[in-house]
Amino acid sequence: MADVMVMREIEDKASLLGIDLSTLDLDAIRLPPGDDCGIASDDEDIYQEDNLEFDSGFANIIVVDNLPVVPREKFEKLEGVVRKIYSQIGVIKEDGLWMPIDPETEKTLGYCFIEYNTPQEAELAKEKTHGYKLDRAHIFSVSMFDDFDRFMKVPDEWAPPETKPYAAGENLQHWLTDAKARDQFVIRAGSDTEVLWNDARHLKPDPVYKRTFWTESFVQWSPLGTYLATVHRQGAAVWGGAKPLIVSCDMLILSHEPSNPRDANGCDKYIDVRTGKVMRDFKGSADDFAIGGAGGVSGASWPVFKWSGGRRDKYFARMGKNILSVYETETFSLVDKKSLKVENIMDFSWSPTDPIIALFVPEMGGGKSDSNPQQRGTQTEEPFSVSDCKMYWQSNGDYLAVNVDRYTKTKKSTYTGFELFRIKERDIPIEVLELENKNDKIIAFAWEPKGHRFAVIHGDNPKPDVSIYSMRTAQNTGRFIVLAGLKGFNGQLEFYNVDELETMATAEHFMATDIEWDPTGRYVATAVTSVHEMENGFNIWSFNGKHLYRILKDHFFQFLWRPRPPSFLTPEKEEEIAKNLKKYSKKYEAEDQDAKLRDGEASDEEEEYEAKDIEVEEVIDVTEEVLHFEYGQE
Repeated sequence: MADVMVMREIEDKASLLGIDLSTLDLDAIRLPPGDDCGIASDDEDIYQEDNLEFDSGFANIIVVDNLPVVPREKFEKLEGVVRKIYSQIGVIKEDGLWMPIDPETEKTLGYCFIEYNTPQEAELAKEKTHGYKLDRAHIFSVSMFDDFDRFMKVPDEWAPPETKPYAAGENLQHWLTDAKARDQFVIRAGSDTEVLWNDARHLKPDPVYKRTFWTESFVQWSPLGTYLATVHRQGAAVWGGAKPLIVSCDMLILSHEPSNPRDANGCDKYIDVRTGKVMRDFKGSADDFAIGGAGGVSGASWPVFKWSGGRRDKYFARMGKNILSVYETETFSLVDKKSLKVENIMDFSWSPTDPIIALFVPEMGGGKSDSNPQQRGTQTEEPFSVSDCKMYWQSNGDYLAVNVDRYTKTKKSTYTGFELFRIKERDIPIEVLELENKNDKIIAFAWEPKGHRFAVIHGDNPKPDVSIYSMRTAQNTGRFIVLAGLKGFNGQLEFYNVDELETMATAEHFMATDIEWDPTGRYVATAVTSVHEMENGFNIWSFNGKHLYRILKDHFFQFLWRPRPPSFLTPEKEEEIAKNLKKYSKKYEAEDQDAKLRDGEASDEEEEYEAKDIEVEEVIDVTEEVLHFEYGQE
């Protein structure tokens, strides 16, 4: 009725103006752009009241290409497989999966259309399944249906792309170009986080960057020192460059450990922070991540996921109930599309350099305990009556030491031994090492970095013994070790030369809680963290035990040296440099002398240190290790 009254008003108005409405094409009338001439849209009230969003186009539809071409009798099976894969990501509309069939051959055409409820589900399906390997011959190619307009605009003839001027990006390895070849470290004290140079020549740290409330819990360098991750309630931020800015990195895992693992659901997310996209997430309760087999479930092992060794971070893995699941990072799917069945698996450890896994499977009623380093095959050792097992990889992945605690015949006590695997030798030979006193408790174990020796602290507190062993007789460049008594031992330090079998120096950092070598092996940092209320801060020492400087910081939480990436020099080039070391050292001695003249006359203390520093520079690729033990340690 309202429409009739409005039309009559229009006719009366036209009659007064002398306009014949029958001669007008009302459909051809258009309002000026952006001007409604005071005439409200019929739908305006609806849009304003409900704030409705209307989808335009086909943003919720994806096209999955490179499917198998199958005859009509196998159509339902293929459709079921595709539906199973894509229904895990989002809700597929009713009749939302269409797989065209060639009417002549009555076979599928190798692609299908999938319609989700929302565009977000469609985008996620594209991200997660593009490149998905159904089998060796069929790798999914997934596109958004809306992209076809863009594809159709591609010209038939190729034209060279527009050349853009080169714009230099941020140099994320800028810190490696320091003219003084200094190393950096990061500290956290109070609400401040600082990155500093270790300027040992001037006996003080040199500030690089400082920020208040940079993190809410802790910071961590990436394995090659390129990035610094700061951890927050919302997640983690990754930083890099000369003056730290949020930057990209390869892969970042965000996960949390619940205070009570059996009461909370967990979620691990693997993120490509170059794009911010979630590559894959793993959700579930603690039971879903529990380990153990027939002997019972022992709860979730932390961390749930472990990265493989090497620069490429190509694999990661997690344990489950009687299974080990290994994933590859190209598609974030299971290797060979299935988990490995390993009865009663309790622990595993990756080689630091190669895609090799060592497994620990405790024996079950006359079963076996396996330590399985895998490379071109499997080597298995079966020690019986095992109560515990710890695995220690040498940094180059050449050796694996397995610390095995066995029960005595009476089952009332245990004794300790080591099984040593030569990983990179043919058939992976195994050697057994037993301490002279089998009842000695193992307090600490450490491999020589990049070397063939290892050290063991064993015995009883407060005077344990230190034993050093070698996997071969040839000499190696690493030769210095620090024996550190932390916490209950009040920071007693002994700097020891393994080659000469002599003590270079003894010192003390009272109440020290932490100790760490710098990546070049020239300096050692000891720290007293906030577990003590007094003397918080850190000391820097030379490799031979000379105290260089001390920095006190209230509420001191963390000290971390910045790692260095491996050298690009070949072993032959390193050997050549070592043979001609005196020739190279003359060049650097001259540069040091020039620097001293520019900076002014050095103090007596600095001159004494410089003489020692020249000795350090005459040692190529020095590597060390720290062994520390704590009073009352189990």
